Amino acid sequence: MSDDILRLVGVTQQYGEGETSVSALSGVDLAVARGELVAIMGASGSGKSTLLSIAGGLQTPTSGEVVVEGRFLSTASARDLAQLRRRSLGFVFQDFNLIPTLTALENVMLPLELDGFRARAARRAAQEALASVGLEAKDASYPDDLSGGQQQRVAIARAVVGGRRLILADEPTGALDSITGEAVMRMLRTRIDQGAGGILVTHEARHAAWADRIVFLRDGRIVDESRRTDADELLSGTR
Repeated sequence: MSDDILRLVGVTQQYGEGETSVSALSGVDLAVARGELVAIMGASGSGKSTLLSIAGGLQTPTSGEVVVEGRFLSTASARDLAQLRRRSLGFVFQDFNLIPTLTALENVMLPLELDGFRARAARRAAQEALASVGLEAKDASYPDDLSGGQQQRVAIARAVVGGRRLILADEPTGALDSITGEAVMRMLRTRIDQGAGGILVTHEARHAAWADRIVFLRDGRIVDESRRTDADELLSGTR
């Protein structure tokens, strides 16, 4: 049985038709194993965020296959895709995407409640997730009462609650100072080391250095990649 939690096979994403069409991704092949963090780097417009959206089932590729935990997304119903996103996928964004009218605990509980968890079980799992990112004392705080770093830690807790096994992070440290950004990367790395797989979209070499593998995109194509043993030669910064 494959240890890959995610596979993209020949994925192409094209917008528009004819002479005005734009190719965001062209024949991308990518696999992410359990316990592996893959950093995606490239210039603006290279296809990084499109790749992440397709990997998370938020976009349907023009062609190619996306396989998450052995399930082909192309044959999944809308209901199955929604269930997959709730149970297996965790998203972390640069702008946190927390609901301002919910407390930190309620924000983390929300995906479990949407998936039918009983309130007590959802609360217990959310408390454990917040504790894992050092925010158990902030469970009753609203997002506006938290620092940027604390909000991002809540977002990470929400991404991993319920044992989600594929974490997709789009520039998760972009709105944070360097020290807080490093702390967030350490937490993300810890979750990956516990057995999840992850994709990190970043333009920061020092954050990409936390990854096991770095993939470089240019004009929608993978043009190079390196593993952790090679990263020090390609990137500045250390873990």
